[in-house]
Amino acid sequence: MIATLIILFIAAGLFVSGKVRSDMVAICSLLALLICQILTPAEGLAGFANSTVIMMVGLFIVGGGIFQTGLAKMISSRIMVLAGQSELRLFLLVMIVTGTIGSVVSNTGTVAVMMPIVVSMAASAGTSPRRLLMPLAFASSMGGMMTLIGTPPNLIVSDTLQSAGYAPLSFFSFLPVGLITLTVGILGLLPLTKIFLSPKESGKKKKKSGKSLDDLVGEYGLTSNLFRVHVKNDESPAIGKTIAELNIYHRYGVNVLELRRSAGQNRFVRTVSQKLASPDLLIKQGDVIYLSGEPEMIHKLAEDLKLRLLDIHTDEIEYSSNASMDFFDIGVAEVLFMPTSTMIGRDISGIGFRSKFNVNVLGIRRRTDYILKDLGSERVQDGDVLLVQGAWSDIARLKNESSNWVVLGEPLKDAQKVTLDHKAPIAAAIMIGMIVMMVFDNIPIAPVTSVLIAAVLMVMTGCVRSMEAAYKTINWQTIVLFAAMLPMSTALEKTGVSAAIADTIVSWLGTSGPMLMLAGIYAATSVMTIFISNTVTAVLMAPIALQCAMQIGVSPVPFMFAVTVAASMCFASPFSTPPNALVMSAGQYTFMDYVKVGLPMQILMGVVMVFTLPLLFPF
Repeated sequence: MIATLIILFIAAGLFVSGKVRSDMVAICSLLALLICQILTPAEGLAGFANSTVIMMVGLFIVGGGIFQTGLAKMISSRIMVLAGQSELRLFLLVMIVTGTIGSVVSNTGTVAVMMPIVVSMAASAGTSPRRLLMPLAFASSMGGMMTLIGTPPNLIVSDTLQSAGYAPLSFFSFLPVGLITLTVGILGLLPLTKIFLSPKESGKKKKKSGKSLDDLVGEYGLTSNLFRVHVKNDESPAIGKTIAELNIYHRYGVNVLELRRSAGQNRFVRTVSQKLASPDLLIKQGDVIYLSGEPEMIHKLAEDLKLRLLDIHTDEIEYSSNASMDFFDIGVAEVLFMPTSTMIGRDISGIGFRSKFNVNVLGIRRRTDYILKDLGSERVQDGDVLLVQGAWSDIARLKNESSNWVVLGEPLKDAQKVTLDHKAPIAAAIMIGMIVMMVFDNIPIAPVTSVLIAAVLMVMTGCVRSMEAAYKTINWQTIVLFAAMLPMSTALEKTGVSAAIADTIVSWLGTSGPMLMLAGIYAATSVMTIFISNTVTAVLMAPIALQCAMQIGVSPVPFMFAVTVAASMCFASPFSTPPNALVMSAGQYTFMDYVKVGLPMQILMGVVMVFTLPLLFPF
């Protein structure tokens, strides 16, 4: 017992100091428990196989899909209409919406869905995410107090009452308590976040590295002569032929940049895929072809091939879209030729950008001039910069020829910055499906399984570009911190520390009257839940609270509510509950941030509950 307490206090001291990474502190604490043989290796490593930890991994991927498809920005923009420019209204909306969702969805799932939306809202409003993400995590736990299924401790105390012969708690027995907790949370967090969660200054402003994709498009004037033609007429001679067979460039002097093709007929899930204009690309009915060239030649091409010319006011395959370049699957980048390059003096067509690297050359920047026509016959000169177009992975492969040229920027990183807007309906469907599976008990799928299904679907449907991109969405520091600290609760329970704390408080206050007894039960539960999961804390404290009420001859109901509220309102540390851990990295929070904001909030909630619970549920 003593060794466990020493390890716990040292870990707490290191967390508070902030001089050592929190995940390193957690791992060292776990190793100390193993070395001292307080835990077996199986018990110590159980945290990494815990269903909640696995769920957190999946939820990071789901959140990444929501963010990368632009769904988060889409939803946040609609919420921002209600908030306007008011930071107060934005704060209230986050708290109320999160609390409402948290009443029927697990707090972990609620935070995972809402976190990318809140980050986008903060960016749109010019507010630091630090002001909103911690309230988001806390509100998800407060919302769980509104219904019987909102959080596991609610079910535990209801089962404890029923087992003792009392009437079970109904679905909405918790609603008054939940409304009070959410109200107290709003009133308490509003000043606390303003005082303690000010935006972090980076010290030096980051310089903009490289040109954005829009910068490149504007610099080379790609949109000035950008046109779209729709293969709508089923009698078009272009249908069933390849771009090479049509010989568009030599016949009309027009460059084929890309092709957009609709996938599916359902308006909700239909997406548009981008295809690079390769010579063997087959034209199908319904395709939209992006062309660059002189307007008169574009019109002649459209007339000859019976294609419908789309202007900037016409929908693209019934989608609202302007004639602009998007970079979902295909991107652009600049390639600078080195003075020592063996390609100097060779014409562009002879270098083999298309055949070797599967990319097209859209333009040449030669000192202050821009060349956009007859590129194939242009000979490369020292210092030329080529604008190339292709799949992001193919552009990245150009880096392999570093002796001849340098790819300016980071193509794969640029790809991650591009929101896959056309995938937003799919991401929304996946998210809704995940929530439905988590809410309805008659669906025989465990919450962790539903989250993993959603994460896999995000990758398979392209809402997250690849498995590599999926792994990058996961904040491994948060995962390791939570997984390594979970065995601490096992150690506290195994060595009898938690039981000793509870028994001591009960023995001190056993004859002090129901009010002080209620306060003691709440305080003991509140302290224990900082270090032990709220479910385990409720399992330990519910029988003790029941016995205390029966010994002094009062109703156990307010004592049961004291246990579940105290177990769920755990705000004082990042590892006390999964939502706290989930927002830690995105909000750039330290352990002390949780202490400064969460501890006063936890104390305030306790004081209010001790006085209000007997009014709602008399002794």
